[in-house]
Parts: sequence; C-alpha cells; structure tokens
Amino acid sequence: MKRWILPADVTDAAKLVLDEVPVPVPGPGEVRIRVRAISMNYRDQLVLKGPFGRLPGRDLVPLSDVAGEIDAVGPQVEQWRVGDRVTNLHVLGWSDGRPPAAMGLGLGALEEDGVLAEYVVLPAERVMKAPANLDHAEAATLPVAALTAWNALFGDQPITADSTALIIGSGGVSLFALQLARAAGARVYATVRKDATGEALVRLGVDGFVNSVTEPQWGQAVFELSGGVDKVVDIVGVSIMSQALTALAPGGEVATLGLFDVAGEPLDGYALLGKQARVRGVAVGSRAMHDDLVRFVETHDIHPVIDQRIDFLDAPAAYTTQTSGGLFGKVVIELS
Repeated sequence: MKRWILPADVTDAAKLVLDEVPVPVPGPGEVRIRVRAISMNYRDQLVLKGPFGRLPGRDLVPLSDVAGEIDAVGPQVEQWRVGDRVTNLHVLGWSDGRPPAAMGLGLGALEEDGVLAEYVVLPAERVMKAPANLDHAEAATLPVAALTAWNALFGDQPITADSTALIIGSGGVSLFALQLARAAGARVYATVRKDATGEALVRLGVDGFVNSVTEPQWGQAVFELSGGVDKVVDIVGVSIMSQALTALAPGGEVATLGLFDVAGEPLDGYALLGKQARVRGVAVGSRAMHDDLVRFVETHDIHPVIDQRIDFLDAPAAYTTQTSGGLFGKVVIELS
C-alpha cells in the first residue's frame, strides 16, 4: 500500500515522502480500515512545523481524521463487521465525563502514526460509526472539527432553541458550530474580516455579522446587534477573550479552543465578574459526545461544508491549500 511520511527533519509539506509498504494486518482487538477520505485540520499545520506534536528523530505518518470502510477484523472484535462505514475517535480512553489526564494529541502526532495512507489499523474502540447521510469525504470532517464544535456548544452549559451563539470567522469548527446551533434552533451571529464572508455566512443561516476590521471593538458591536450572546465559540485563543466577554449576555460562556494565540492579553475582570461569565477550554470530545454528534447529524441531515477535495497522490498540495486564504469550509483528501 501507499502512505505518506513526514520525515523527522522536515517542516515543508512539499518534502513529504510517498512510501510503499505491505498492507497492515489487524491484531487482536483491532480493525483495518480501507481509507476513502482524510480531513485536514489546523493542528496538522502545527504538527508539520513542529515542535508541537513532533518527537525528535521520529518519522511520522501525518493527519488524524479518516473515513472509510472496515475491510478486515482482528481476533476478539465483536462490535464491527467487514463493510461497516466508519470514522475514527480522536481521543482514546475518553468514554464520557471529564477528559483523561493524559489525552495526547491524537493520531498523526507524537508517538502515534496518522492516517495519510491507503489502509490504517486501529483499535476497535477507536472506531466510530459514520453518519448514514454523509459520503466518505463529509464523514472524515467529524472527528476533530465537528466534535470540537459539538463540545463547545453542548458539552457544558448546552445551548437550546432559546440560545444565541457567536462564531468567529468561517473556519471548519466555526461552520460546524453554525450548522449545529441552527439545527438546534438557536440564533447565530458571526465576526468576520471581510463583508463577503459575512454575506456567505448569512446564506448559511447567520442572523447577522460584525466586521472586526472596521469595528475593532467588535464585542460591543455584537452585544448591541444580538442583545448579548449566550455562547462564544472562540477559535482564535485568549487574545480575543476581552472582546468575547463583552459580547456575552450575563451568565454566558466563552468556549475557547483556539491555538492561534494562547498568550494574549489579560482577561477583563470586570466583564468576567460582572456578567458572572464562564470561560471553558475545549479540546475535541468524548466517545459519548461523538455518538450524540452522529445521531444529531443524521437526524437533522447536516452536511459539512467542504471547500476543496484533493487526490491522495497530491496530498502535499492539501497543506498549501489549507493555508492559502479564502477557504470556506474543509479541505479533504480523497482516495479513489
């Protein structure tokens, strides 16, 4: 089979190496997936550049989100059958409740090889049912982006049909948050850096948007537009926290998951205390959350927004596409 390797000393996607190795055989408690699609996430760019997600001297099969069908089942596996359409679970060992103390960084990072290959072998408990209403490319976008959005919206202090949410920009997690929140009946607002992006979001169901370039104090502008939001899905990081708190209604929550800026400015203590607001860190989600997400996607027939579908043999180009700017939706690598 073919697979792509990120050599230990490489930080340029153009230098990924296409390798040929025997098709792996699943052992006890494992299944083999014939890969049909692989979705890219921002964390994959961080792993590429390192040191995030890299171990010195270790070559790595990159990327973490896969969809396909099971084509071989190892001994002691009872819950899966050949032909089952599946995706992967990002965090191994997090079934429900609080996350484990050592979550790791998922497949395609540190000591775990990823899924940029024609076949992958995974523990049976790391495999999840793919939504019946999605094709392989759409299903591949769930393990990180969709599950993170689900956790942000429903993992704690869940939104309802009476809620109002704010998304930041039009990245994969933000678009999922928009689709999931709208399906739940909530109103959704957005901040954007271009009016054209805001108009595209309106066509997807956003109730209104604020241009954060022309409105530097966008938190107040969002508050005035929306009356205060119950949930901010912060995909940037702590640098926008003060503006996010300003946008909140009393008792609201900022679900922060952004890795773009993990330092930033100090919190606005007056807004935090005065609104009795909550700030919660979000990193993907549990098996129970993933199960709930799959049922919700099927029930509401939600289809992820995909901007680019790129052939497996052109996989290095997917890295460039993801950072080229102007994307509206996910970048997915497909195998014919």
